[in-house]
Amino acid sequence: MKIVENFMALRRAWFPYLIALLIAGLGVLLWIKAGPEFGLISLPVLCCAFLLTRKLVLQLAKANEQKLSLDRQLIQSQKLAAIGELSSGIAHEINNPLAIIGQEVEWMKHQAKDAGTGGGGNLAEFLDSLMEIGKQVDRCREITHKLLDFARKREPLIQTTDINKLVEDMVRLVEREAVKRKIKIDRDYQPDLPVVQTDAPQLRQVVLNLLINANAAIDAGGCITVATRVVDNGYVELSVSDTGCGIPEENRDKIFDPFFTTKPPGKGTGLGLSICHGIITKLDGRITVASEVGKGTTFAVRLPVGRRKGTTG
Repeated sequence: MKIVENFMALRRAWFPYLIALLIAGLGVLLWIKAGPEFGLISLPVLCCAFLLTRKLVLQLAKANEQKLSLDRQLIQSQKLAAIGELSSGIAHEINNPLAIIGQEVEWMKHQAKDAGTGGGGNLAEFLDSLMEIGKQVDRCREITHKLLDFARKREPLIQTTDINKLVEDMVRLVEREAVKRKIKIDRDYQPDLPVVQTDAPQLRQVVLNLLINANAAIDAGGCITVATRVVDNGYVELSVSDTGCGIPEENRDKIFDPFFTTKPPGKGTGLGLSICHGIITKLDGRITVASEVGKGTTFAVRLPVGRRKGTTG
């Protein structure tokens, strides 16, 4: 009966005090029993409520900070995994210029020997070879710089981004591997596409992941189509389509869930598309999937044109 009376007293309490007392827990009974003298006892109760609330807020802030740290680590590990999958294609991209440099150096050696034995030498051709070597060195440097920029741990940086160029850079990274598997890559870039204010390195990671997934979903003789266009409501859309096996309807709602994968054990972590979804959401965009079993899949990314929310400049 006493408990019933205590709760009836709670209903008659002034609302702000009620909230504080509920947070304080056992302090409720002290306040009710105090009756007219509640002013003397409610002060420690309110102090207790304040301290408990402050502790909860600090714990929530710490948990949120730990989550952000784990998110950054996942993004970084997925970057390195993508580079690992492309290693053979990247090696080929670097070996091609090195082979040309080697040929030019051998030719220059012969020219130098001919000049030393009085046979003369063609100065113009000699200079052309030097120019070719310089061009191939620049090509190697560009490839390695792009890889380093992609793999580097860094804070988000919003910058003016040419979507067509960004997408083409990523296509070139995977094209060698696709050609080796007799897979064709078609481009359908809209010319004069508006620039986008976005985090280019993170967007590269998304595009690269979508291309790697498309390449893995296709058998020899298949096709990947990469497209860009302006869509309604001030958005730019980039899409990656494949002629692969498609995604069953029961899996489409789970495709962006962490750790969900249709790959065999040991062949995928199920984090790639989840990370892509998180990146695009943070960039104020949307990523969607459309698929038909036996015909293929299209992933589309939409990003707002112009300045992102919260950016300055």
